[in-house]
Amino acid sequence: MGAQSASVIVSSGYSLIFTHVDPEKHAHVMSPCWPEYERESLSVVESRLSRLLGCQYPVIQTAMGWIADANLVAATGRAGGFGFLAGAVMSPEDVARSIAEIRCQTDAPFGVNFHMYTPRAKQIVDICIAEQIRAVSYSRSPDPATIERFKAAGIICIPTVGALKHALKAVQLGADALVIQGSEGGGHTGQVATSILVPQVSASVTVPLAAAGGFRDGRGLVAALSLGADGIAMGTRFLLTQESPVPEATKRIYLETAPERIIVSAALDGMPQRMVLNNQLQSLISASSLVVLVRAVKNAFSLSRQTGDSPWALLKSGWRMYRAGDQSLSATMMSANAPMMIQEAVVHGRPDSGILPSGQIAGLIEDLPTVNSLVSSIVSEALATIEKLGKVGVLDASVAASTAHLPEDGSQ
Repeated sequence: MGAQSASVIVSSGYSLIFTHVDPEKHAHVMSPCWPEYERESLSVVESRLSRLLGCQYPVIQTAMGWIADANLVAATGRAGGFGFLAGAVMSPEDVARSIAEIRCQTDAPFGVNFHMYTPRAKQIVDICIAEQIRAVSYSRSPDPATIERFKAAGIICIPTVGALKHALKAVQLGADALVIQGSEGGGHTGQVATSILVPQVSASVTVPLAAAGGFRDGRGLVAALSLGADGIAMGTRFLLTQESPVPEATKRIYLETAPERIIVSAALDGMPQRMVLNNQLQSLISASSLVVLVRAVKNAFSLSRQTGDSPWALLKSGWRMYRAGDQSLSATMMSANAPMMIQEAVVHGRPDSGILPSGQIAGLIEDLPTVNSLVSSIVSEALATIEKLGKVGVLDASVAASTAHLPEDGSQ
């Protein structure tokens, strides 16, 4: 085609990745921070995050409740990404069964998400350690003793945080990496945009970071790397794939929703959560506190029957969560609303009578690819974006300045 090759620098957390792109051949990637690492015909930048997790590409599929099942996690692993199983809404028996199902489909590494305040969380912790899961994810931090058990077993701890103070606390408690979710992200979310939060956290911690909130493609991956992250984590984009268990009727709602209709509200469970503004959410917003509380009590009993945990056990778990200071008393009392009303939409296929947690990025998604096609397109588009930036001189001028301070052994 006559195009010339381009050499560019992409900043990735606390390392620099040198990418030599030859349009006539495959991409050639090497990192001066790992001088021994140089591989021909590599199809994407490899980062500290992918090296830590043992996956091919720095792309994480997040643990969406009721959605991140064994099939989706296995598909992500086969495609070269890293998937997390949604163990937080599963019984210990279901977690063990799902781990076995994933391993029947792939030998790729994967992780399990859990919620420390659920009644049988300790059993799930024991299963993860016994099964030697590659990584665990969580939002509300487990106690230091539990984190130490994971680390002693060689299991990577990678919590999701939405504020700098939570990132600092998570690292202090022993996190090996972090998922940094900006306010564009779906479900429970913070108040700071990804483009501001990622550089803020990157400047304050030394562990690998995955940027979350507002990502769907290869351009987003390159943007995340430039902000100081080591990869991306996506939920909504993986929800809208062929392997996602979400019913087609519910997927159509996501595909037809504009970004401005995906709002943040505390009406569901007392905590800020980004969701599609459908009729059900609108009714919750306009409902009285008493109506919402009555609904929460009903949902708590439904959740109790489904998980096999007694209402008393759920009540004690909620009390521990409140005493730990993780959420207000009203949010604790309403906490059963989210899992049951989300299940109505994403499991039972009744989006009009359920809640649809979603990142704003859903408003830009128009297709339902396979997971393999999705990850492949992210990789190829990331390389094309880097090549394009190099051709227009955006990055070439910074090559000498970016590498001049690096000693020969690549250390900082």
